[in-house]
Amino acid sequence: MGRVLVACEESQAVAKELRAIGIEAFSCDIEDCSGGHPEWHIQDDVIPLLKESWDMVLAFPPCTHLASSGARHFAQKRRDGRQQQGIDFFMRFAAINCKRVAIENPVGIMSNIFRKPDQIIHPWQFGHTEQKSTCLWLKGLPLLKATDDVKGPMMALPINIRQRIFYMSKTCDRSKQRSKTFSGIAKAIASQWGQLL
Repeated sequence: MGRVLVACEESQAVAKELRAIGIEAFSCDIEDCSGGHPEWHIQDDVIPLLKESWDMVLAFPPCTHLASSGARHFAQKRRDGRQQQGIDFFMRFAAINCKRVAIENPVGIMSNIFRKPDQIIHPWQFGHTEQKSTCLWLKGLPLLKATDDVKGPMMALPINIRQRIFYMSKTCDRSKQRSKTFSGIAKAIASQWGQLL
């Protein structure tokens, strides 16, 4: 059924959905996994793994230094090299020798530095009453199709509810919580892209 690397995914949201349909998927992150399956989580630097043979690579590189939401800090991040490190890491996935690749990141500078994303998706297209634009850069993969459009009910909610991720309080694990993949999106990735393997 294929072998898939889900890079920079400690939550295992996508890896679990792929495993559920019989695909040999491995999550990889420098952090412990929170998805409950350490037996197929590679806690290590993902870069050496990119030299291995994969049927598909799904990458969720950190957006801390790339997302437009942090634009007020860009000047400092350019000066101290953090932004360039983020760009270089993102581009490692763009350059990988694999037939099927998806790179996920929020709206940010990679649209200008690399290229425009192939698709921008939203949680409300996949059954979640939340707004959060997510860019996808694709190679050898079709655009994701919406599975459960709940935009109407979502728009009836107060803005701090439908944009819960944006308004999340500043806690020590805020960035980790904000970066987790919505279950509806993870299911769509597994069912739509998994069938190509």
